[in-house]
Amino acid sequence: QVQLVESGGGLVQPGGSLRLSCVASGNIFMIHVMGWYRQGPGKQRDLVAAMAKDGSTNYADSVKGRFTVARDIAQNTVYLQMNGLKVEDTAVYHCDADVENTLGSVEGYWGPGIQVTVSS
Repeated sequence: QVQLVESGGGLVQPGGSLRLSCVASGNIFMIHVMGWYRQGPGKQRDLVAAMAKDGSTNYADSVKGRFTVARDIAQNTVYLQMNGLKVEDTAVYHCDADVENTLGSVEGYWGPGIQVTVSS
């Protein structure tokens, strides 16, 4: 089994910044893709940003130029630096990881989520 634990959320004013972190632990041989999704009130869960193990990235159009995803491969950690936050960025942010275990199986895992609220 694999566990994902997010940290770094909270309340911030519009235009402010936050940095989210997510650490994966458990039966991990390799993490292929690691990233972030978010779910606003009454909305579906959508991709925010993700990074593959080769360093390639994928961003939602709404966050391009404001958010940056990064990984520490050795520490099984993914970060999301969020700058220029807007009210519409308010959501529960979930960490996601596609994990290959020591037996060669690949499964997707979710973190429990962390609240980010942007409000004046």
